[in-house]
Amino acid sequence: MSLLTAEDGTDLAARPPGERAGWKPAARILFRFGFLYFGLFCVFYPQPIFAFLGVIAEWLPENIQITMVNWYHGPIEWVGRTVFGADVALNPQSGSGDQGYLWVLVFCVLVIAVAGTLVWSVLDRHRTEYRRLASWFLLFIRLCLAGQMLGYGFAKLVPTQMPVPPLDALVQPLGNISHSSMLWLQVGTSPVYEMLLGGAEVLGGVLLLLPRTTLAGVLLSLVSMAQVWVLNMTFDIPVKLLSFHLMLLCLVLLVPEARRLTAVLTGRAAGPADTPEPVSSAKGRRILAIGQVALLVWFLIAQVVQQTRAYHEWGPGRPKSELYGIWAVTEFTRDGRTVPPLLTDETRWRRLVFDNPEAASYQTMDDTLTTVGAKIDASAHTLTLLAPGGEGSDGPRPLATFTVERPRSERLVLTGEVSGHPVTVTLQLVDESGIRLRQGGIHLVQDVPRFN
Repeated sequence: MSLLTAEDGTDLAARPPGERAGWKPAARILFRFGFLYFGLFCVFYPQPIFAFLGVIAEWLPENIQITMVNWYHGPIEWVGRTVFGADVALNPQSGSGDQGYLWVLVFCVLVIAVAGTLVWSVLDRHRTEYRRLASWFLLFIRLCLAGQMLGYGFAKLVPTQMPVPPLDALVQPLGNISHSSMLWLQVGTSPVYEMLLGGAEVLGGVLLLLPRTTLAGVLLSLVSMAQVWVLNMTFDIPVKLLSFHLMLLCLVLLVPEARRLTAVLTGRAAGPADTPEPVSSAKGRRILAIGQVALLVWFLIAQVVQQTRAYHEWGPGRPKSELYGIWAVTEFTRDGRTVPPLLTDETRWRRLVFDNPEAASYQTMDDTLTTVGAKIDASAHTLTLLAPGGEGSDGPRPLATFTVERPRSERLVLTGEVSGHPVTVTLQLVDESGIRLRQGGIHLVQDVPRFN
């Protein structure tokens, strides 16, 4: 049923303005609820309204879009304790969009929308349609949806959301990888595939903001968001709440076009667009179109700035460690005695991995991988590994200190102490090109599948 269907079953859009009848009672109630629920969601959930800040967001404190939600933590936490019997304090550092706090926030939005719909329906029971209000509401959520599509799309188009698998992922047993990490590694392994996914989302966002292409943008965004939501659900990615609501926003935007879409599917003439216009004059529509294109440019500038920073900070252009590489331990001496490479030994190192400049990972013989802080002084030829979670009065306590010798580019000798024991570690650089996951390419002719 379209919001533009009159009580007598005719199409309001086909009638002259002076002859338009009111909406059906159910349509009026659904509109009131949708207006309140999705309007409140876009305003109070962290991401949608934040996108309108554009490049201004670069000058704001880190994590501001999630900490903003903490401004009204009092009632949210009270509802969490009273209704659900749970403490739902926001964790701004978690990076999860499915925190209990946010679920309770959405529950509060739902309750307010239901209560507001009841009150609105009683107080405004004589009004027969909300065509003008609906036009501005649909415009608002379309702009919010466009901002999200462009944001998430550019993060894939410039492959920074799911980077190429880092070195430490290449030495982990497959069975130790979580579902969510598996999806990240799978997409990141093929940057071209990730860029195509991002290109589709970016195109959806652009079409949403260009005159005469909004319906195409909604349809493309719906397909993209449906796929994202399914992946989030099946790989347990903690962005289920947002992706589901972005998919719902697409469906809401399609409601006024339901009659046209049905006509196309059944082979009938689609007729003119049914989505109500916020302004009726040609000049007003022209100004509104220019405003949307200007907003698109504003969004694009923000994404170029943000993704340029992301590319150089954690994307393909990020800085690398001076000892970059996977280093296999060929000899491990502790307290003057050679430690044999027994798989049951949980203290002997098997590999050292250097990727990011300020971190390193050591892997023991049982394949346990531990990431720690690292300080490399190239001029002094020293390496310090910092104990994980071991904060002292002067900062993180050293786990190990070494003098570094590199007689050849592929050979490393570390001499120093680990947890108070004198050690000497000899390492050999692993040839990355020999790792199967790094061997990409397209093989159009395969007599034998390349699964092994």
